[in-house]
Amino acid sequence: MRLFHISHTDLDGYTCQFLTNKIFKEKHFYNANYGLEVKQALKQAIIDIKNYQDEKLLFLISDLNLNPQESIELDKEIKTLKDSGFDITLQLLDHHITGKVSAEKYDWYFLDDKRCATKIVFDYLVENFSKDINEYEALINCVNAVDIWLEKEKENFEFGKVLMSSVIKAREINQILFSSLDREYKFFILEKSKEFLNLENRHIVFDNSIHSIKKEFLKDSFDDTLDNLSATYLVKSLDKIKEDLTIFYNGQKGLMTYCLGSISIPANSFLRANSDYDFFVDISRKGNASFRADGKLDVSQLASKLGNGGGHVNASGCKFDDFVDTINLQEVKAYIQKKLDNLK
Repeated sequence: MRLFHISHTDLDGYTCQFLTNKIFKEKHFYNANYGLEVKQALKQAIIDIKNYQDEKLLFLISDLNLNPQESIELDKEIKTLKDSGFDITLQLLDHHITGKVSAEKYDWYFLDDKRCATKIVFDYLVENFSKDINEYEALINCVNAVDIWLEKEKENFEFGKVLMSSVIKAREINQILFSSLDREYKFFILEKSKEFLNLENRHIVFDNSIHSIKKEFLKDSFDDTLDNLSATYLVKSLDKIKEDLTIFYNGQKGLMTYCLGSISIPANSFLRANSDYDFFVDISRKGNASFRADGKLDVSQLASKLGNGGGHVNASGCKFDDFVDTINLQEVKAYIQKKLDNLK
């Protein structure tokens, strides 16, 4: 069976996927916050599902509630797929009471506000697929304690708080640019946390170890500060996808990133490591653009032409007032490339 799994972007959401990752060999993961991100994730998942008509499919949504309109549209989409010959099962597992209207209408929409989504997914997987994940039950209880705020379960609650913080603050890998790597990074932290569950003062020992756990994932053959390891890891990761993020301006070659933030160190590192690139631009979800160069292009002039911005020759910025928020990298690339083409 091939899995398509959309989940939330917090500890509960990622731990749901941590569990399904243990069960399914063939899987496609998507993460979304509420609003636009959910709609875009649903759209992308349906597009991807259509490539696998000859397989048995499970479309799982966890730790996200759908509003009535989203539920209507999804239910219709799945029925159309089934009528077209797709062997697909839709299952939503959630605990947010705001989904009550949809839960009462659709049999694929399971709601239980007494358990976190991770615990619901855990029970669902054990019942329907495999008991091999029983070893993670103690970890799941910690996630449950903090997600639905069971302070009376003091040991689980305190460990859960550290878990929550460690996942939320695992920002060394950009979630949008490298969604799979970012998810793998969070899975690594969750897997490592299991080693602390039987220790005395486990929440304190785990908290003291988070820095080392992060470095263990990011470092290659040498040790360094977490910031330096993160920058090196980022440049290597960008190098693998640079062709998909390459843009052009008057014959000069640039790299576009999205929501990277604090780009000075990674941008300069990338430009030094890739001499064929002349500039670097990062765009935020609000349309703020940051430009960097290494002497080959006056990005202050470029920022001025693009959005009445400016700054320095090698470091400038501007604001795109017509930018529309998205989680699709290729849409952002097409947007900025069109802006650059119109300057010719």
